[in-house]
Amino acid sequence: MEFHPKDLPIFRTYDLKDEKEAIAAVEDMVKLGFKGKKEGYKVLMPKESKLAKRIGYSVTTGIATGLRAKNEGRDVKYWTYHHDDDHYAIVLTHRDNVADLEF
Repeated sequence: MEFHPKDLPIFRTYDLKDEKEAIAAVEDMVKLGFKGKKEGYKVLMPKESKLAKRIGYSVTTGIATGLRAKNEGRDVKYWTYHHDDDHYAIVLTHRDNVADLEF
């Protein structure tokens, strides 16, 4: 079976409109953590290219920075894809979960 990131189990979905919401979502994801969770997180972004790039960059670098500040492993795997006509999406999960998935 072919793998697609939309098939990953999701713990929480964040529908972000701007970079300020991205910062709040990153803080929440870092607080909840990645290690030991069987589910990941989904971030929906508007399909405006420049805005989506800024939000995506804020999320990915913010998570790495936040996990480093908590002295936690930064082994987070993520995929970016076209979610629907109005959104791009990023799915993030701990690297250990990828091996456990049967795709």
